[in-house]
Amino acid sequence: MNKKIIITLIIFILANFNSCGGRQVIQASETNDPQPVEETAAPEPTRAERVMRALHEAFPNQIVTVEFRNDDWALLLRNLLQKETWYYYAEGRLLPEDKREQIANYRSVQFYNYPEELPEWKASTNEETTRYQSWTSNRRQNTASRSSFFLDDLWQSYTREGTNSMQAAIRFLGKPTKVHRLIEDKMLLVEAQILEAAKTNSEIQTWINNLGSIEGWGWRNIAQTQSRSYHSYGLAVDLLPRNLGGKQTYWLWTSQYREDWWNVSYNERYHPPAPVIKIFEANGFIWGGKWPMFDTMHFEYRPEVLILNGLYKR
Repeated sequence: MNKKIIITLIIFILANFNSCGGRQVIQASETNDPQPVEETAAPEPTRAERVMRALHEAFPNQIVTVEFRNDDWALLLRNLLQKETWYYYAEGRLLPEDKREQIANYRSVQFYNYPEELPEWKASTNEETTRYQSWTSNRRQNTASRSSFFLDDLWQSYTREGTNSMQAAIRFLGKPTKVHRLIEDKMLLVEAQILEAAKTNSEIQTWINNLGSIEGWGWRNIAQTQSRSYHSYGLAVDLLPRNLGGKQTYWLWTSQYREDWWNVSYNERYHPPAPVIKIFEANGFIWGGKWPMFDTMHFEYRPEVLILNGLYKR
């Protein structure tokens, strides 16, 4: 090889060696070492997925599975007659396949924020006052009913006569009432825990002594609406005292003589003892006293709402 060419190659090699600090340059693609893969966080579950999975957790004996199908989250319900039906989230309506196109005809089932503790009392702002006034007027004008297909199927509750046959007659804290037979054990457990707590809590015992009546199952709609009440399924109880002591228990009754019913403070409302509320919640019931449209005598079985808010596990 020409001596001049050899000298030129040596100079070229040394120059590149020095520019790399004496290190050999190798492209990553030329090695056999595994390359790090950039990790991407799993997407947060959508509201639809969270609701459907909460329902599955709340009712594992009736809901077979939850999956994303036909562009929506859906659950497969096996009712008490072993009939299986797919229900779709459908913007909260919980509709079967053949009703999905009629979504505009129904109001959604309510899956709302439910606080662990009663929020601090504050008088309403102007914006809140406008909203509450709107609720009151719109309630009387709204003719759309809440979609009941899923609840009817879940609780085998299609007609008054059929639903009545699903009820269990019980005595709760000494008062007769009827509840759906699938929550009879829950009600009796709540009663046992309340009676045990009353042994060392005089406030609870006084509250029990003051109970006048307990309204459970009753075939009716929610007052001033076209939607079926949870009472009509046997899933709600109203614990009405003999004497309210001049306090308020239900926003609608209060609104008959006080236009700003929402500004009735907690001190002006009749509340069950806090431990009683906690016992109900620990067994899957929510309390109407935490609703903006307050109903402090009302408890209803909604474990899925508590699960959604991280407050309950079966």
